[in-house]
Amino acid sequence: MNIYTNLFLGVTLSSNIWSIKIGIIMVICNLITISIGRYAIKVRSLGPSIPILGLEGLGIVELLATTSLGHIIGAGTIIGLRSIQII
Repeated sequence: MNIYTNLFLGVTLSSNIWSIKIGIIMVICNLITISIGRYAIKVRSLGPSIPILGLEGLGIVELLATTSLGHIIGAGTIIGLRSIQII
C-alpha cells in the first residue's frame, strides 16, 4: 500500500454516515444565512423575485449566494460539533 491508499482509506473510514442531526444543522444554518442575507445584501440583481414565504426582492442570485454561505457555515458547524463529540 502506498501513502495515497492509506490516506483514502483513512478518510473514508473515519467519516460518519449522514444523519438527521446533520441535515437539521445544515437546514438551520441555511435558514439563518438566508434571513441575514435578505437584509444585508444592499445591491440586488435586476431579475425577478423568488416567491418564498413572501420575501420580495430576493432573487435567484441572492438565494444561491446565501445558501452557498450557509453550506460553508453548516460544514464548519458540523465539523466543530464532531470535534467536540456532540454529534
